[in-house]
Amino acid sequence: MARRMRKFKVAPQSAPNSEINITPLVDVVLVLLIIFMVVTPLLEKDIEVRVPDSEQVEDTSEVPPDQLVVSLDEDGAISINTEKVPADGYVEKLKRVLAAKAKGDRLVFFTAADKTNYAKLVAALDGARQAGAETLGMATEKIEAPKAPETPPEAPPEPTPP
Repeated sequence: MARRMRKFKVAPQSAPNSEINITPLVDVVLVLLIIFMVVTPLLEKDIEVRVPDSEQVEDTSEVPPDQLVVSLDEDGAISINTEKVPADGYVEKLKRVLAAKAKGDRLVFFTAADKTNYAKLVAALDGARQAGAETLGMATEKIEAPKAPETPPEAPPEPTPP
């Protein structure tokens, strides 16, 4: 006996609904709101920070006369304070200058132009270390070299009577 299978067809009672059901969305948002309202007061914990006492910094506008400033220009020419020094005699000259200084006072500052070759700057730093510099400093602003002691200007010659 062969049974015959019937196909059931269910007809929809209304057209499909394409709108979003926002009831679950509102439930989730309200739960998140409650969680954030409970957790936020717990996050406000103070962190203790020890701030150092302020120090009075000495503002020096003049470079001390015994300060060593090595400058490199765009071409790589080296000058110690204001005196141009050839590259091969740089270490020897700096050695003589540093030998006259006390053991703990061998500080050398470097300034370089923006377009100076980096390798020449590193070579100058290494040369200063070889010459006996204990501390090296790099200045980002142009340091004016110490001025030579000024001599009083000569008096103008007296006019001769006619």
